[in-house]
Amino acid sequence: MAEKDSELQTAKETQAGDDPPKGDFHVQKKSPKLCGSNYPLSIAFIVVNEFCERFSYYGMRAVLTLYFISFFHWDENLSTAVYHAFSALCYFTPVIGAIMADSWLGKYKTIIYLSIVYVVGHLIKSVGAIPSLGNQAVHVVLSMVGLFLIALGTGGIKPCVSAFGGDQFEEEHTSERSKFFSVFYLSINAGSLISTFVTPVLRGDVKCFGEDCYALAFGVPAALMVLALVVFIAGSGLYRKTPPQGNVLLEVCKCIGFAIKNRLKNRSRQIPKRDHWLDWASEQYSKQLIAEVKMVTRVLFLFLPLPMFWALFDQQGSRWTLQATKMNADFGIYVLQPDQMQFLNPLLILVFIPIFDLGLYPLISMCKFNFTPIRKMATGMILAGMAFGLAAIVEVKINETDMPQLVPKESLIQVLNLAKNPVQVTIQDQNLFQQPVEAFQNPDEYSHLILNGEQQSLRFILQHQGSSLAFNYTVKEKSVYSLIVFEAEGSLSSRLITDLEAKPENGLAAVRFINGLSQDVNLTIDSKQFTPVQRNYGVSGYSLVERDTYDNGKCITETGEFTLDLGLLDFGASYTVVITNVSGGAVQTWKSEDIKANNVHMAWQLPQYLLISAGEVMFSITGLAFSYSQSPASMKSVLQAGWLLTVAVGNTLVLVVAQAAPMAQVTESELDGICNCSRSILLSFSLFLFFLKEHS
Repeated sequence: MAEKDSELQTAKETQAGDDPPKGDFHVQKKSPKLCGSNYPLSIAFIVVNEFCERFSYYGMRAVLTLYFISFFHWDENLSTAVYHAFSALCYFTPVIGAIMADSWLGKYKTIIYLSIVYVVGHLIKSVGAIPSLGNQAVHVVLSMVGLFLIALGTGGIKPCVSAFGGDQFEEEHTSERSKFFSVFYLSINAGSLISTFVTPVLRGDVKCFGEDCYALAFGVPAALMVLALVVFIAGSGLYRKTPPQGNVLLEVCKCIGFAIKNRLKNRSRQIPKRDHWLDWASEQYSKQLIAEVKMVTRVLFLFLPLPMFWALFDQQGSRWTLQATKMNADFGIYVLQPDQMQFLNPLLILVFIPIFDLGLYPLISMCKFNFTPIRKMATGMILAGMAFGLAAIVEVKINETDMPQLVPKESLIQVLNLAKNPVQVTIQDQNLFQQPVEAFQNPDEYSHLILNGEQQSLRFILQHQGSSLAFNYTVKEKSVYSLIVFEAEGSLSSRLITDLEAKPENGLAAVRFINGLSQDVNLTIDSKQFTPVQRNYGVSGYSLVERDTYDNGKCITETGEFTLDLGLLDFGASYTVVITNVSGGAVQTWKSEDIKANNVHMAWQLPQYLLISAGEVMFSITGLAFSYSQSPASMKSVLQAGWLLTVAVGNTLVLVVAQAAPMAQVTESELDGICNCSRSILLSFSLFLFFLKEHS
């Protein structure tokens, strides 16, 4: 992930020439060593701190999109927009942390103070997820305040922690410092891997307040962040703490700003042209600084396509998670939560890095192919584009089980024949049902009903055993209905009931009951008490339940309590269960699947995760190493800030697209089409820039 590579890069800056002056070290006591080695004991506290902090951040972010949808009941566009707005803010705030550390407080105090802000944000976020605490407005305010503080905390300490770890080593122990960075990177991935698997379990498998336990899913990361702060403070007496040395980033910005201002000021004067536009800063800044800034601007040109990649990459936590909610998550021995699929990325990164470094790249070199860093990055972008191509194919297959998109003056209708004999149904001269509807026949699909306005009173004609009956019902556009036909008191009757217009969210199943008995019933399933269902074909409302096999429900009638066996209620399906009889201590039922269950397995997301993770290894790690090698030692932090800002810009691009969709009245399927087209355009533009850089 972007954070992992950027933090590792920040640490390498210290190794390669950004060490504080030696004099600052001489006033420090030498830190005790680990087991007699050259490794300072203080790095153990820093590594544990980083593991806990990354667990905290990734664990919270893994369930964030589903939190917006399930807890706030926001739509997918708004949830996606807020998710990426938070991600973007996490990459803007490192600039604040760098300025605080380099110009004011130093790394140690900056980490302490911003970690406290981080903890407070987590605590506020966790409290805001308690359902009984106020209304939705209170929850939203608390959550947004919490997310802002978390973004300030995690972004602010990002450029400090790894570099602070590098500060702990003495000048001559460069090899030990290099190995420390590998351990540090491992701790980042370990925290990410474990948290993205565990927190979705805390959210979905643990119930509190009668629903998914988001308070616990946010509370555990909060506790890990408290632990991270405690561990970091515990090592205080062992750290080598360097004072602030001045912020290079500010100096570079001032130099660029002065050059532009000076050039515009002298635009109309007859002054000899200068070789480079940055030479206009020579009146105030040294030639060495100007030369180094020139090197930086050349590398920053390489960064132009980077936001396009991050716009794709960071949608794993939003669009890909939402896609997983519409898939079959049963892996036989384990049912995976949709937000758990994100754990594949850190797992695959840990697998791919040694495979690429020790196997793929040497093999390519043996084939005499010059696989330059630019070509690696271009290949990474192609793999990212291919990943979204596969995601689009999966989305098309998923949409086959969705309800049809309704247009004005159109509704959907199906017939549930609960009588003993076939019934022919005609609606206002619209011959929707070519064949008679058999008794207790599960309809294959809904039929489209055309109206002459927003609503219309329609005449329903039922032909049954040679007789014909007529019923009038008012039907509204863009609605979904079931016409239930039944026998009451020896004659045929009917009732028009409203169905769900879309799949249940988050892979839940929806179920309602029709009571065909002559007595009222109370139904209990999954520890939920349904409202009483009236006798003689009364209809209950829908209830959402977890995907499971329900064979021990209870049906309480006037004559006793009976066992209710509903069988499997599958992912994303909607069911109508008709109670037909009571005999032998059990309730006899008939179940109709109104909305088809999710039939695309979540394993089909594996290829897109494989491609995007391989693309990250080629693109992100290579890009960081290449830009690092092309910049002067004193400008590493400037390029680090530029790299992080490209991630922020990438998330901002997704935010803009997601927000533009509802304003343009775009449907979800149309939005996915627009996004896929936009990705193709962005990918083509990015590759053009890469090859332009390659041949320049």
